[in-house]
Amino acid sequence: MKRPGELKLPHLFKPGKIGKYETKNMVKYGACCVSNYNTRDGYITPRELARTRVIAGTGAGIITNQGAYPDPLGEGKAYFRQVAIFDDKFLPQFETIAQYIHDNGAVAIQQILHAGRYGGIDLGYCIQPSVVPQTLPHFRPPRELTKEQIRAIVMQHADAAKRAIRAGFDGTEVTSFMGYLLANFNSRFTNQRTDEYGGSIENRGRFMRELIDSIKQATPEHPLVVRLNGAELMDRWGGNSEDECFELMQQAVDCGVDMISVTVGWQEAPESSIGRDVAPGHWNYLSAKAKKLFPNTLITFGNRLPDPVMANQCIADGVFDYWEVCRPMLADPELLHKAAEDRLDEVRRCIGSLNCLSRLFRDLPYTCAMNPTLGHEVEPEYHVTPAAVKKKIMIIGAGPAGMEAAITAKRRGHDVTVFEKGDRIGGSLVGYASNDLARPDDLISVIKYYETMARKMEIDVRFNTEANAKFMRSILHQFDVCIVAAGSRTDMNAYRHVPGHDKLVDALDVATGKAQPGKRIVMVGAGKIGLTLAESLCKQGHEVVIVEEDKRIAGDVMPSFKWRHSAWIEELEIRTLTSSMLVGVTGEGAMIRNAKGEETFVEADTVLVSGPRKANHDLFHEFQWMVDELHGAGDAVIPRGLDASIHEGYRLGVRI
Repeated sequence: MKRPGELKLPHLFKPGKIGKYETKNMVKYGACCVSNYNTRDGYITPRELARTRVIAGTGAGIITNQGAYPDPLGEGKAYFRQVAIFDDKFLPQFETIAQYIHDNGAVAIQQILHAGRYGGIDLGYCIQPSVVPQTLPHFRPPRELTKEQIRAIVMQHADAAKRAIRAGFDGTEVTSFMGYLLANFNSRFTNQRTDEYGGSIENRGRFMRELIDSIKQATPEHPLVVRLNGAELMDRWGGNSEDECFELMQQAVDCGVDMISVTVGWQEAPESSIGRDVAPGHWNYLSAKAKKLFPNTLITFGNRLPDPVMANQCIADGVFDYWEVCRPMLADPELLHKAAEDRLDEVRRCIGSLNCLSRLFRDLPYTCAMNPTLGHEVEPEYHVTPAAVKKKIMIIGAGPAGMEAAITAKRRGHDVTVFEKGDRIGGSLVGYASNDLARPDDLISVIKYYETMARKMEIDVRFNTEANAKFMRSILHQFDVCIVAAGSRTDMNAYRHVPGHDKLVDALDVATGKAQPGKRIVMVGAGKIGLTLAESLCKQGHEVVIVEEDKRIAGDVMPSFKWRHSAWIEELEIRTLTSSMLVGVTGEGAMIRNAKGEETFVEADTVLVSGPRKANHDLFHEFQWMVDELHGAGDAVIPRGLDASIHEGYRLGVRI
């Protein structure tokens, strides 16, 4: 009996086939880089096994395990805690993972990842086809590969593929995604060789063809997937054109690959490929082109495509054969099950904040802003279990921290009441999301998720109710626990020493529509709130000047998204005064002083203040002697970001 969502999304849930293996649906779980959960010497840990067990249960018809490096020196190793597959000693845990995947009725694919230009993390150097200097300073100096080394790497990949099959995997995958070794040979940017491995596109593709041929000879009965760029986005550095990318795909097809995974971008690319500034479906034309050019080869695709409904339509329209999905299932491992059960309104949507990549690029285990359990699956403390004692819990604030705590506590059997001074769920995220130039829909989806879950779980949310000492005295005797999740506010008192401070306007009041700014605006503070509102106001036709005390803007922005704000500031031609501070306000504008002591008067109709942020600590002091348990979560503890709010709210809800 088909579930209701399967009837609505018939193309997504129809059976498929790769090589000799049948798949229960047209969904491929992508390898999604690596997790950094493992040991420094390449062994898989219990933490990784627990995460993989969850992935195996996502319901995808094909599951791709994270990339393992194939060489004993570690020249292919890109991440501190990347798994290895260059020796049989690593196989027991791979066998466990393959079994997890098969137990859930999926086809198991093992990715082999040699990072090339981005590798050698423990060695202090990297290897690539030619000595092309790094454009990003955190990568290692390059060394040019000899022909003997190239042949050795090809054999290492074939040996790794044989090990994967012996461990129980059904097939293997090699990847050029993000600028790894395969991409280094394919691309004009990093391949400047003059021998048979460089020059023409035929020669640049030679390494790929040898790689495919060696793996297919080593594992002739098992499918091989190759991840190839449909667009490198490396024009600035002299990379391949899109036409060249598809010529290389043709070479892979001619070599008999079973599936091509179409990907987009390098780590060094100066434009975004998977962030929330890219509209869902933006890159679909690349997979559609691949499917048209190679109708007899399976095409899988999923770059910036988080929606099962859109994926179902793409399959119906022949845009691709399999929906390749990773980050949306990191955000919500139940995504496919919810789709099958027609519960898409309950999905935690991947918002493209790239918290995962920000952490990976700083050699940390990856986590997800939306999924506080990612990486903690092995820890019983993170599991939702029935509460030992049912308690009456009051939560102050219906922002992400408060609602996350409310939903989690309710799931455990507690009686939960949320008090919110505004008239809707979302807290300060409402104003922030409505001004986001990236994808407001992504951030608004967070609010909609909490609204949906509050309704379905029948959580009592009392709006237009401000929690203060007098109010609390009248009701606190009804509750066992109080969680303060009242967020933070702009610290206007920080400017009391500034002449004319009474003319300052809180930026959040403008973001939420409580105040209307004039045509000419000075924005004090270049953190994420100030930048987001400044960019939005500029788009609306206002003239904006940003003032920031630090040397750089975007100090509190997710590391992988700082560049995007810098690019918007440049594109919108917003004047930015860094290493500068506000020293005076008049009806005509603002006096600004730089680090050298030089003062400049900036004409403005409105001077907005977006920081510093101040946590609502007053409530902790007021309620300290009023309730048995008092806790805090999110910005009410210290102002940070969405990921901290969600994670802290969950951790409180799961342990109270």
